[in-house]
Amino acid sequence: MTDADGGGEEDEGLALGAIFTDPPRPPSPEPTIAVYENIVNFEDSPSPSPWSTISVRLVGNHPLWGHHLWNAARALAGFLQRSPELYLDRNVLELGAGGGLPGLLTAKCGARKVVLTDYPDKALLDNLTYNVAQNLNVQPPPGCPCPATATVCSVLGYVWGSPVDPLLDALLPVPDTGPAGTSFDLILLSDLIFNHSQHRALLTTCERTIAPGGCVLVFYTHHRPHLAARDMDFFKMAAETSWKCEEVLTERFPPMFPEDSGEEEVRSTVHGWKLTRV
Repeated sequence: MTDADGGGEEDEGLALGAIFTDPPRPPSPEPTIAVYENIVNFEDSPSPSPWSTISVRLVGNHPLWGHHLWNAARALAGFLQRSPELYLDRNVLELGAGGGLPGLLTAKCGARKVVLTDYPDKALLDNLTYNVAQNLNVQPPPGCPCPATATVCSVLGYVWGSPVDPLLDALLPVPDTGPAGTSFDLILLSDLIFNHSQHRALLTTCERTIAPGGCVLVFYTHHRPHLAARDMDFFKMAAETSWKCEEVLTERFPPMFPEDSGEEEVRSTVHGWKLTRV
């Protein structure tokens, strides 16, 4: 996951300490459940079967912040419900999925195949697998060392910028499901660009997996307002490598961490961008 284009000492190595350099917050409670409520009337929903909520279990504490359901994930889920044309009968990849809310929503609302990924850590992947099983009414194969789950939804450990063959292999046709395609029509990035050293790695994975005509949705909050310019370097880098970048949403939420420093309005605002290949 080294950023080949440079970026200083923070880009060296694959260790968690090299990727996520902020000091850890105090431990969170034991695993919790966060609930996302359907914002679309049942009669207007593209979902194959009506649903009212998605329950997302969150690990109790984790250095990769998987113990929070971020405002950006909620905003992205709402945007996806209002934009079913982006994923209906299409392939979806979520990077750094955490609890997996946005990807789970597309699986419930008619995506052809969804691949949820996060850092290859057992606690994160087991939790994602649990959320798939609970929300899509499936059970993972007993004793399966790699938590592949529902036919429509798989869970994989993946390090950004690594070879993408495992991601594309997850799209291999499954009997009785029809052709699955060979790349992803929609890629989801929710609150990832604060990892400044990983911008190039994220874009590399997107470049190698996006289908012609597909798009990447990048939703984020400037959790550290004094570093907002460095967050935005992601889009500068994308524009320099043949991505068209356009902002598609701005939405205000209560701040994730009210005690944090920096202007509260900045820390409370979710921005959503759509990236397409030029």
